[in-house]
Amino acid sequence: MRIRQAWPDDASAVAGVYVRSWRAAFAGLVPQHYLDAMDPVREESGWKTRIAETRWPSSGVLVAETEAGIIGFTSFGPSQVDPALAEIGTLYAIPEVWGTGVGKQLMLATLATLGQADYAQATLWVLEDNERARHFYEAASWRADGAAVEDTTGGASLNKLRYSRSLG
Repeated sequence: MRIRQAWPDDASAVAGVYVRSWRAAFAGLVPQHYLDAMDPVREESGWKTRIAETRWPSSGVLVAETEAGIIGFTSFGPSQVDPALAEIGTLYAIPEVWGTGVGKQLMLATLATLGQADYAQATLWVLEDNERARHFYEAASWRADGAAVEDTTGGASLNKLRYSRSLG
């Protein structure tokens, strides 16, 4: 497996990983009708734009790739709350590689990139009920910092917690 910066031509594969991961990771957390309606073709243009607007190393998308293609990705950039803080917006992998270290390698590569951008601290948001993700982040030295918001994805009321960690 190799991890590299994403390019706009990767948008279709990234959208596919995004939808597959959401359907598996959020089953039982996000309304099923929302997950069923997700479509990689509709997601592709948004990912193409996000990848094209990269301001490396301050913002961007990294992909994890094998001979079979893209199996995971992460996106990051300045926090909307405080641009001096980095924010990891996404970190997803296809369900078949969960627990194999792909997520950990993506996280390490993302943290290294954010360090190159001279961020001192990073944040991310995670669903409070997503115990698998929370355990993953906590094992990587992320800690809930007390901030929380309500998300209404798919019409459900979902609590999201902000996690943060030092990059030094």
